[in-house]
Amino acid sequence: MKPKLKICGMKLPENVQAVAALKPDYLGFIFYRGSKRFIDGLTPSFVRNLPAGIKRTGVFVNEELNKVAELATLYGLNAVQLHGSEPVKYCIALRGLLADHGVQLIKAFGIDEHFDFDQLKNYAGVVDYFLFDTQSPNHGGTGKTFNWALLNRYTLDKPYFLSGGIGLDSIGQIKNIEDTRLYGIDINSRFELAPGLKDIDKLIEFKTSL
Repeated sequence: MKPKLKICGMKLPENVQAVAALKPDYLGFIFYRGSKRFIDGLTPSFVRNLPAGIKRTGVFVNEELNKVAELATLYGLNAVQLHGSEPVKYCIALRGLLADHGVQLIKAFGIDEHFDFDQLKNYAGVVDYFLFDTQSPNHGGTGKTFNWALLNRYTLDKPYFLSGGIGLDSIGQIKNIEDTRLYGIDINSRFELAPGLKDIDKLIEFKTSL
């Protein structure tokens, strides 16, 4: 089955509208102030009024629980992606706070040769999806791809997003992935003209070819 498409790091209103017109499955908005793609240029009403059918996804890094729940409600988020070192108990508490809103919960992990996949077992019953990104002290945005062969160590049934440095040159490799747990492809920095400004032509080519 063709994986879902998640376009992350949206920031500029006109560019967001142009990307939304491509009808990706997920649009990611970064609520982490340490990111060059911080959402400060978009109002809550603008995000809430994006086309139906696109899951508005908020990306948070070690944010205070009630703040995540507050922003998820304010911006009408359909999914929350936790991209920091949030423990299982945090995810359980957040799930409780968002229980009445039907919000999907995505837990991101940075992958390298030292990553311990056993730690995922405790999260599997709490989150809806995992997201596997390239390990980075800056919580993503490296533009670099990790060794996807490392996913052979992943033994759980939980579906996942694949992220980290994915570009047009990744299409062939993505198509060769036979893992039915691959739920979505997450793209960001390699489709930009500047941080937060997406290249529409490249996105069209990727979406058409995927």
